[in-house]
Amino acid sequence: MEASLEWILTNTYKADLILWQEANPETFEEIIKLSISDKKPYSWRASWLLWSCMKDNDPRVQPYISDIISILPERNDDHVRELMIILRKMKIPEESEGLLFDQCTRVWEKVGKKPGLRLNAFKLLIKIAGKYPELLKELTFITQSQYIDSLSVAAKKSIRVLLLKAGS
Repeated sequence: MEASLEWILTNTYKADLILWQEANPETFEEIIKLSISDKKPYSWRASWLLWSCMKDNDPRVQPYISDIISILPERNDDHVRELMIILRKMKIPEESEGLLFDQCTRVWEKVGKKPGLRLNAFKLLIKIAGKYPELLKELTFITQSQYIDSLSVAAKKSIRVLLLKAGS
């Protein structure tokens, strides 16, 4: 009997998950679909696996970008963090950048959210602002002390480095 993707996701260590997916490339589409579903606890795990085994700007993921962006407000924080990592690895279509920027700004501004989630949202903000320099001023505003004081020293340093690289 062959194990289901859901069983594999909850009973296998990450390194073995990646090896399993490489040995079963036909499961890639199933992983994508599970990753954008809201099937707890499997969806965030599928997203976690997906970003680990996909290529940068993976053509198999490209058709799902707008779906991923549209579901961000509906998913729990851990799932959103993993979906954002997927999006960071992808070229975002112009028509989706505004919505993604808005959603990432909303996440970033919620200082009570987990730092890992907020930092991934900020990385996407930087990625989009890299194409639109006028957005860099907005990033300067949302990196004032009330937004970064709750972050660790390492996270604050990452944000400063990202802003410097972006030219802000």
